Amino acid sequence: MTVTANGPLPSGSYDVAVVGAGVVGCAIARELARHPGLRVALVEAQDDVGQGTSKANTAILHTGFDAAPGSIEARLVREGSRQLAAYAAESGIAVEPVGALLVAWDEEQLAALPQLAEKAVRNKYFDTRLIDPSELHEREPHLGPGALGALHVPGESVICPWTTTLAYATQAVRHGVDLHLNSPVSDVSWRGGAHTLTTARGPLRTRHLVNAAGLHADTLDRHLGHHDFTVTPRRGQLIVFDKFARDLLHHILLPVPTALGKGVLVAPTVYGNVLLGPTAEESDDKRATGSTAEGLSLLREKGARILPALLDEEVTAVYAGLRAATEQDDYRITAHPEQAYVTVGGIRSTGLTASMAIAAHVTELLADTGLDLGPARDLEPVRMPNLGDAHTRPHQNARLVAADPEYGTLVCHCERVSRGEIRDALASTVPPRNLDGLRRRTRARAGRCQGFYCGAAVRELMEGAGT
Repeated sequence: MTVTANGPLPSGSYDVAVVGAGVVGCAIARELARHPGLRVALVEAQDDVGQGTSKANTAILHTGFDAAPGSIEARLVREGSRQLAAYAAESGIAVEPVGALLVAWDEEQLAALPQLAEKAVRNKYFDTRLIDPSELHEREPHLGPGALGALHVPGESVICPWTTTLAYATQAVRHGVDLHLNSPVSDVSWRGGAHTLTTARGPLRTRHLVNAAGLHADTLDRHLGHHDFTVTPRRGQLIVFDKFARDLLHHILLPVPTALGKGVLVAPTVYGNVLLGPTAEESDDKRATGSTAEGLSLLREKGARILPALLDEEVTAVYAGLRAATEQDDYRITAHPEQAYVTVGGIRSTGLTASMAIAAHVTELLADTGLDLGPARDLEPVRMPNLGDAHTRPHQNARLVAADPEYGTLVCHCERVSRGEIRDALASTVPPRNLDGLRRRTRARAGRCQGFYCGAAVRELMEGAGT
């Protein structure tokens, strides 16, 4: 098992290098790990997996009911949704099948609901149902006044995006993929049937290349002479409300979508919180992940109409993510056989859901570019810590605590994280390299006090582990 974060990169040549260790890049690396004859590298600019769009999204496991029919996104979301649901059950990734309500607030939106139901059928999702205001308010008693009806989509779920990305990376590394962190790619050259990546840690050579660089996929594409798309960062700000707000909500509450996206929603999280957001702000800055007073004010205005009582609840956190929007509303997945290269661009918020299907599709494209995959194998399953609030936490498992009292000693009381869980995360296959990475693996410091109470103790445990 190889995870590197400093020093020069290996001098030999890989069969495939995947640039970008977000949820899609990690899924591709995991899929390639099924072929033991391949030498595979996963190259990430930052110090952990899932540091970009993958860590800051609405964490919905989509059915794909409202994707553009016939698009590659529609097909891959449909396939990926089933695959990821099964994988989550096998791997211990938290999922809650809460269902969604697409709420109409005016006559124009109400008239659009039957069209969305028809669109769902064209996407081979057949379980939507129109409901009237009476049933809508019965299902969501705290919904604001004035809703005229809704489209019920029972198959929509919420999922843990952090654990999904980490599970893919863990499985990939355990099956021979080299994960190289802190390795931003500044240039790529293609000569003599091989790519040379110029990184901050020196050159890396590979015969085949996959560009899963997310917000920077267009930049990497241009290094190889392609000008097929431009990524325009679309900032989405979100507000996270305290766990006490969770009883206000039973479904994901979706607006009728617009050209800019699915709009502002209210959704539960698997961690027991409630999300309000996102905004949809076009930008030219691929690092603009800060929140703004204007954005948060807009969200509160929208939230006041959707779920008025929500605004009386405490805010636990605010955050913003950047989606990799391009000129067309579809994924930009393209094989370039003459360069042994596959671009995986324009993967927006549905990329989490579609990740496993994207990985299988990209692997097929690599084979079409001349990569000899060799024999395939089944991967040994991974079992990840389930971070879901509805799941039994380690400190609640008497048998586990009796066997190892460290699981009974809470460090983070807001999120009920034990010393044993922190110890396990620090010793894991892909360990955290800072406190934020530890938070994504355990939820320590993610609760209502945001680390005010437990911060020093968590830091001490991390420093004691030499991380």
